[in-house]
Parts: sequence; C-alpha cells; structure tokens
Amino acid sequence: MSTAFLTDHYELTMLRAALHSGVAHRRAVFEVFARHLPGGRRYGVVAGIGRFLDALESFRFGEEELAFLTEHRVVDDRTLDYLADYRFTGHVYGYREGECYFPGSPIMVVEGTFAESVLLETLALSVLNHDCAVASAASRMVHAARSRPIIEMGSRRTHEVAAVAAARAAYLAGFAATSNLMAGRVYGVPTTGTSAHAFTLLHDSERDAFRAQLRSLGSATTLLVDTYDVATAVRVAVELAGGELGAVRIDSGDLAEVAKQVRDQLDALGAHDTRIIVTSDLDEYTIAALAAAPVDGYGVGTSVVTGSGVPTAALVYKLVAREDASGVLRPVAKRSVGKPSRGGRKAAFRRIGPDGHAVAELIVPEGPDAERIAERMAVDMDGDSAEGRNRPMLAQLVRDGEVVGREPLEEARARHRRAMDELPPEAHHLSRGYAAIPTIFAARTDEGPETTPRSIEP
Repeated sequence: MSTAFLTDHYELTMLRAALHSGVAHRRAVFEVFARHLPGGRRYGVVAGIGRFLDALESFRFGEEELAFLTEHRVVDDRTLDYLADYRFTGHVYGYREGECYFPGSPIMVVEGTFAESVLLETLALSVLNHDCAVASAASRMVHAARSRPIIEMGSRRTHEVAAVAAARAAYLAGFAATSNLMAGRVYGVPTTGTSAHAFTLLHDSERDAFRAQLRSLGSATTLLVDTYDVATAVRVAVELAGGELGAVRIDSGDLAEVAKQVRDQLDALGAHDTRIIVTSDLDEYTIAALAAAPVDGYGVGTSVVTGSGVPTAALVYKLVAREDASGVLRPVAKRSVGKPSRGGRKAAFRRIGPDGHAVAELIVPEGPDAERIAERMAVDMDGDSAEGRNRPMLAQLVRDGEVVGREPLEEARARHRRAMDELPPEAHHLSRGYAAIPTIFAARTDEGPETTPRSIEP
C-alpha cells in the first residue's frame, strides 16, 4: 500500500510552487531535531527509524493517488507529472534506534533535491514523534522497574495502528513483551496474555473460572485474583494449582499493600515460586513507588502508549542547507523568535568521559575536518589531558534512494541497553530537570566556515 498520502496538503503546494519558480530541483538538506526535551525529561530515545525506512520504500504516487489529487485540484498538471515518476533518490543519515538523544541532536538528516525531500517531512515527523515519545516513556519505566519485567498492554487506549507502533517502541526500550498480536506478527515482539475479569464473571464461580484456565493453559498461567475477594482467590488458586502456580495478577487497590499481603499468603501456602504481577494505570512514578514491594512484574497500558503524559517528542523537520543559483550548497536557518534553527549540514559525536559516561553532545559542521573539530572542542572542555573519546552518532540509512540501514529490532534493543549504561547517573532522575548532558555546537559564520568558539545548549 502506498504511504504517499501520509502527508500534509501543504507539502504538495510547496512542491507545486517550487516547480514553477524553478528551485524544486536544487539540492537541499533537511534535519530532524528537538529544540527541547518535553516534559522536563533528561534524555530522549530514538525509535521509529525502521518504520520510517519501511514507509519510505512505499512512498509512491500511483493511479489512485494521482486521481484523487486531480479530482480535488490539489496540484496542477506539471506537479502531477512530477509525482507520477516520484522516487526518493537521495541520502538519509540518522541516529540508530535505541540511541539516546538531546536538544539539538540531528537524529535524522535527509539530503536530496528540495522536491523529493520536502515531501517526506510529515511522514518522518509523524513516525518519529510518536515512536520516540513512547520509547522515551518506556525507557524511564524500565529503569524504574529495576530489572523486573514489564508487559506492554495499551492497545485499547490508542489508535489501532498506533498500538502496533507503540508496542514496537516499548519493546525496543526494554519492555519484555506486548499483548498486541499484530506487533508480534509484524515485528516479532514477544506476545503474552491470559484473562480479564470478564472470564471470571462468565463462570458460575471463581473456582470454576480458575479450574478452566488451569486446565486450558497449565499451572504456569497467571490467575487474576481481584475480581471478588483477593485473599479467597489466592487460597483457591493455590489449592487448584498447588505450588506450581505461575503467577497471580492484582489489578486494583493499594498495590503495594495488597502485594505484601498476597506474598505473605502465598508463602504461607507453600507457593514460594508463584510470582506477583501488578497492573492498574501504572507509570514510571507508580512503578518506582513499588520498588520495595514484593512485586515480580508489571503491566502498563495507557501511560506507555501516550508517552506518559508526553505524547509527542517535539521533533521538527527543518531546511538547514540549500543550493544557491551558482550551485553552491549554503547553510540556511530560521531566525523566528522562540523557534530558531542552526544552519548547515552537521556531524554529531557523543563525548564519552574516562569513566565511560557521556559528558556532552558535540555538533560540528559536516566535512573532512569534522572529527578534528570535535576533538578540539573536547580538548577545550577537558583540557590537554583529556582521556575521553568521541563516538560518531550518524549512520547512513539510505544511499541513492536505496535503504541500507535496516537492522533487526533486537539489535536496536541491545543498543538501548548500552546507551542507558552510558548515561550519567543524573539522567535517570524521574523529576523534571534539564538534559542530562549539554549539546555543544561548533560556531559557524553565515557563509559556512567553521570556527573554534562554541555555543552551549542546556
């Protein structure tokens, strides 16, 4: 199915006008970045790159799309002719999925003609803003859980397509599994699920419901014990399953107190290995509050699929360089009050200190001297005895229109674990604050040459 209509009308009107003014085929560089981290978060998580690459391959204007544009007079004949043959033939660079990002990080760079690149704005932002928001929230929850597994179960709290993307992003950020079968089918995310209160209510008694589930799924299943009376349900569950009962789930009440009571009861009944899973509108804060409770795992729904109160990553897609009439690629930047951008094609490096923790995001002009400039900036920060290293952040994802950067989801998941270990301890604070590390830009004149002074973004 074509993804070409996952866009905004104005992308096509800009294309139409650019074709008429003669600048549509000039080279252009667009950059995806966040001016700030919303919600007072200390870091963001890159997610959605793989989904964007999949969508890019299907970004074509077929007969049905062209017929719609003609019928509704969205574009003229000249633009229709261009769209009929549209193929993205440029390059895309980006941060790999699972990496952390900070204000100003150029997490995606799109290079091509203006005509072919501008059409990708809405697609890139809709994918990345959603997936990065979910992954950023999920990452905080995983850290708060302290190695206890979390199941993503928010499909019923968001759009049906967004639910699949959210499950993928949450798994990338460390969730153990999802309840969403489509995410399992399309992305290979492990799926799990047992029963809801309706299953218990359907039967003549709770005992009958538990017996049916145990016979069907085996003693390793998870029984939901708060439909009626928790203590009674736990006693019946252990009686029917013995000490081999896999887990019980608590979905209401004071979770910390109820979990303690259930743990004491399970141990008294000899069910020492039966785990306790808790659900009920959890987020990173309630998970952190349950750190001392005898809980073995969590199920999170609404909070993760909505970004835990931050449903967008506040990413923007801005033109940072364009070819002039003489064929020279020159930096361009917005100067709008409150919404400035920084011109020029950029390279990015993460400065890693001698202790293995990140200390800064270094953004320099792209070119043969990029590594040298970044190292000079590091020396300015650390002194001549600097013992850290600069880790390049941008990888090529698309070359001449062909996807070259696709990777398994498990690889991105492992990368995120490494990225989290690399962050300084203050990055993991759940309270509102500034970005965990500063973003430092090498200064550049309007004409493009690099200079040694730098500017620092908190």
